[in-house]
Amino acid sequence: DEDEKDTFKILVATDIHLGYLEKDAARGNDTFVTFDEILKLAQDHEVDFILLGGDLFHENKPSRKTLYTCLELMRKYCMGDRPVQFEILSDQSVNFGFSKFPWVNYQDGNLNISTPVFSIHGNHDDPTGADALCALDILSCAGLLNHFGRSPSVEKIDISPVLLQKGKSKMALYGLGSIPDERLYRMFVNKQVTMLRPKEDGDSWFNLFVLHQNRSKHGATNYIPEQFLDDFIDLVIWGHEHECKISPTRNEQQLFYVSQPGSSVVTSLSPGEAVKKHVGLLRIKGKKMNLQKIPLQTVRPFYIEDIILADHPDIFNPDNPKVTQAIQAFCMEKVESMLDNSERERLGNPRQPEKPLIRLRVDYSGGFEPFSVVRFSQKYMDRVANPKDIIHFFRHREQKEKNEDEMNFGKLVCKPASEGTTLRVEDLVKQYFQTAEKKVQLSLLTERGMGEAVQEFVDKEEKDAIEELVKFQLEKTQRFLKERHIDGEEAKIDEEVCMDFLLLFEITVGKWERERNTQKMGIPVRKQSEPANASQQRSPPGRKQPGFEAANFNANQGGQFQHSTLIFAIDMGKISVDKASGTWPYSSKNSQQANMKVFCLNSHLALEHFTWTLESIIYILPQAKMSNNNQSVCTYV
Repeated sequence: DEDEKDTFKILVATDIHLGYLEKDAARGNDTFVTFDEILKLAQDHEVDFILLGGDLFHENKPSRKTLYTCLELMRKYCMGDRPVQFEILSDQSVNFGFSKFPWVNYQDGNLNISTPVFSIHGNHDDPTGADALCALDILSCAGLLNHFGRSPSVEKIDISPVLLQKGKSKMALYGLGSIPDERLYRMFVNKQVTMLRPKEDGDSWFNLFVLHQNRSKHGATNYIPEQFLDDFIDLVIWGHEHECKISPTRNEQQLFYVSQPGSSVVTSLSPGEAVKKHVGLLRIKGKKMNLQKIPLQTVRPFYIEDIILADHPDIFNPDNPKVTQAIQAFCMEKVESMLDNSERERLGNPRQPEKPLIRLRVDYSGGFEPFSVVRFSQKYMDRVANPKDIIHFFRHREQKEKNEDEMNFGKLVCKPASEGTTLRVEDLVKQYFQTAEKKVQLSLLTERGMGEAVQEFVDKEEKDAIEELVKFQLEKTQRFLKERHIDGEEAKIDEEVCMDFLLLFEITVGKWERERNTQKMGIPVRKQSEPANASQQRSPPGRKQPGFEAANFNANQGGQFQHSTLIFAIDMGKISVDKASGTWPYSSKNSQQANMKVFCLNSHLALEHFTWTLESIIYILPQAKMSNNNQSVCTYV
């Protein structure tokens, strides 16, 4: 009992992926059943808190069913009368500054929390959109989860720990939510990531760091090397990698331990996912730790085998006309063997799902032909949870002989398509602009920003991602231009900007067919006393005056307009319209004016004297033609 007073007990899990394949008839509830088991384990072992390493949800915008089930389970297991035995010493407004309730949930007087949950976000449930919100923020607002590890800046990251104390044991809990690996790699190289340490008794704290990044190398910078992390850390909980390597391994260079709990659900039919799934019960007392592996009983079993047909020349001969039937029979034997293993394991664990996941990867290099996978899968519809994905055929790319003067590229081995390196949306955008012609290159937007916006649009269904990027970059550029304070040219710039907007639109107005004895139309026209080149005299040097030219049209002759249309105006200043003159004076910041014609092309509309302050475009439709006395009149703005 004395040891318990000074010992943190933490249940550690990562990559739960709630909602994965929730519409699948066989596997739809797998993630919810296993999450229920994880929370019950925490309750049974009376842990101090639960620590999640990201990707609690599989989708960035989880369905209502997924959110509801998550809230239901957390309310069931995390709320209660059992007192919390540890205290928080750090500034919670820094640790949970993104929340509207910047304090740990068990200290909220309106809530009754028995098992706090601390979690960082992963790459599947990371903050997106204009408000940078994610599904974890919903749980945080509901008081069921403490979301930490968010970085307020993309230029410099200061990781401030959550300082916890239980009895005489003190722990500094560091967290860093998922960041694109290339960006974080570059920030580590440029010394832009800092882990803040407690000022008092710095060596007495147990330093625990949880992150969600690539651990294995997927490219030159598409991972985070362990040597990037500070050497004062005692234990790293590494999320994102799904293979269970939960037993702590020592990094001999940095002298800390790394635990990779892995996922609690199979999300890809690869060898790493076939490793037995576990969660960890972590005990920390002073500077000592112990991690106990707890196998999960409700995870659907997964078996995978590889077959290389060329390794069995005594059984398979590619010249034999019946070799395909022999291969199919051999594959059936392998699948039956895996099904027997699953049945034996299930006898000792009734909580395990009945239908297993089966994967047989067949290398048919050497002149063999694949058989029908669809027909094969139909035999196991009622016995396997993934009947359509049982067989996966692949073929190694054979090395071609090279001449001596040709470069030897070595052996080219083709991995299965489902397990090779996936080309990401950001890479496609980058490749496009690298190979595009000069006239379509980006000048205002950046390739990286555009790539991330397209990635959010495609992968996370953020429909406004590209629009928000353009808006952000425009505002940033506008602020830069305003800060230049070019007073002498400011008025000229305002005038030219207005002209540019006005010249963007060309309106061809209606069709006029003269009919006598019809209602007269009030069309303002150029006055007889006004010189023909008046508009050019009012225009800035080198610019065409925006406005209407209604040449040779006599309003008294009348006419009939076929469309109901109202004239438009634009944009930055104070615009006054006078019915008598039919013009508006455009007032810019230096009170210079540019007179422009205003038309009302509908007999039922009347222009009164009024004033508009506009910040947007009022556009006029439809397109049409105007004629008078068989003379075409073109109208421009």
